[in-house]
Amino acid sequence: MPEPIVSETVLAPTAADHEELRLLAVELAEAAAAHVRARRPEVFAAGGPVAGAVATKGHVTDPVTVVDTESEQLIRALLAERRPADAILGEEGGGDVGATAAGAITWVVDPIDGTVNFLYGLPGYAVSVAAVRDGAPVAGAVVDVAAATTYSAARGAGAYAVHADGTRTKLECAQEDSLAVALVGTGFAYGRQRRARQAQFLTEVLPEIRDIRRLGAAAMDLCHVAAGELDAYYEHGLNAWDWAAGALIAAEAGAVVRVPDITVDGAAGELTIVAAPGVAADLTVLLTRVGATTALPD
Repeated sequence: MPEPIVSETVLAPTAADHEELRLLAVELAEAAAAHVRARRPEVFAAGGPVAGAVATKGHVTDPVTVVDTESEQLIRALLAERRPADAILGEEGGGDVGATAAGAITWVVDPIDGTVNFLYGLPGYAVSVAAVRDGAPVAGAVVDVAAATTYSAARGAGAYAVHADGTRTKLECAQEDSLAVALVGTGFAYGRQRRARQAQFLTEVLPEIRDIRRLGAAAMDLCHVAAGELDAYYEHGLNAWDWAAGALIAAEAGAVVRVPDITVDGAAGELTIVAAPGVAADLTVLLTRVGATTALPD
């Protein structure tokens, strides 16, 4: 089973340090989100992407756009100005979150989480930025680009959402205590073999819950759990940039959060579970019973 996001071995820097890092994560994520928001109508001006704007990565179903690359480059440039000594792990530009010295910060960046949604013009894509120290996130921000809502958290200081109209909401996960009426989010891999196994698990999970939602951006799904808009979320094969900010936000909103070691590549297929406390144990039992707690290598 994945370990809880907070471990006794994780150092606990001052709350003031966490808040400073949170404010910077918000600044970085909002700057990148503004760029993504402005660029989409330019890149897809005629109803389809301009030439050379979209490529694929490991699978034909896994797209990357020029805006993904631009968004990450923007964040890296801002960090080079503000905190040049810090390491960076980005989905597009790479990096190594396990290579930093004890107490040092690594910024874990997903420049567009939900690229398929972005590609099709569906709402539900985000920029995710987290500050990680000694293997665990201590601050993070996720910006819902289309809605212009910023979710953020600093360890030990709670989680909040700031909406497009400027209103600020303290995030609290759902109080549901019956798995039978829980609304559960999930996601599917790009690779055929893992995707097929995930679909098999789903046929056994679905009869035991209220319903499933597949929204297409893990960072956003974790924020939906934090906001009480989903009761739980699980998925195999997330990378650190998918969950680092969102998992902290959910944990600070009261969710039970179990994630892989942050150095484990998503190709290993380990399971992430984030759930309201009242359904977390029963969901874990259910996933164990159907065999879903076993890693699904890509």
